[in-house]
Amino acid sequence: MVVVTGPGRSRFKTPARTARRRGRRGQSETKRGWRSTPWLFLLIPLGFLILFTYLPVANMLWYSLTTWDGRAPVKEFVGLDNFVQIFTRPELFQVFFVSLYYIAGSFVQMALALYFATILSFKTRFRNFFKGVIFFPYLLNGVAIGLVFLYFFRPDGTLDALLTLVGVQDPPQWLGDPSLINYSLASTSVWRYMGLNFVLFLGAIQSIPNELYEAADIDGATSWDKFRYIIAPGIRKIIGLSFILAISGALSVFEIPYIMTGGANGSETFVIQTVNTAFVFSKVGLASAMAVVLLLIVLIVTWIQRKVFPDDKADLV
Repeated sequence: MVVVTGPGRSRFKTPARTARRRGRRGQSETKRGWRSTPWLFLLIPLGFLILFTYLPVANMLWYSLTTWDGRAPVKEFVGLDNFVQIFTRPELFQVFFVSLYYIAGSFVQMALALYFATILSFKTRFRNFFKGVIFFPYLLNGVAIGLVFLYFFRPDGTLDALLTLVGVQDPPQWLGDPSLINYSLASTSVWRYMGLNFVLFLGAIQSIPNELYEAADIDGATSWDKFRYIIAPGIRKIIGLSFILAISGALSVFEIPYIMTGGANGSETFVIQTVNTAFVFSKVGLASAMAVVLLLIVLIVTWIQRKVFPDDKADLV
């Protein structure tokens, strides 16, 4: 037994009380340790995120206010002049209309992906084979796809040979006609990215409890009724996510048109023009402003999507 004296009072400190105090102190230190552990694990990822994402974005915002050519040590501040050029020079902003072909294609892509995902979610013969076939294009490299479809659409290429077999003797110039080239490129984009939407929809549909389908069968619901009242509400969030990915991808399309045409014959997209402005014409300041405009448009589209598809939980029961 230990006697503890203090000013004006004295008390005894038993070994049991000392052990309890040490235990409480140890628990408090353990709690503090557990609270700091997630931050220790997040420290390195957050550092990389700031270093490789937010700092470049901050630099891009600064470059957009200058006339920097990418090489000069001095960056002349010009304020919003670059943004004024974007919205007052038609040759800079009108390329956004090319994105309309890809936006229309993205809706076709989502409709096809949703259709195939719905069909293959149920018992269908060779469904695993068809799942692989639909998702396989998304696994291919974009450069390889661009080269494959370059030979597919070229004069006397694969598509023309197939059309000749069915009696079409004078097929159009799929990549040479300005009125057709964006349809050809948008269809290539649909072929490549439909697999991603398909997998997202398929996983969401298969997460819906089977009891709902069984109850619908008992009530005599048709396939359309199941889709309308069970599947569509159940995958609403995934549809919204796919909508964001499709629209942002359509606005920032680059790979396929750059490889197949280099932006010729009216197929130049906003991103291709941004890259050419920065690295061909050495106008990094103007190109940075174009990138900021594209970022703002994507954010606005995302905000609209969040309003149309809020994060409310669908109640299927």
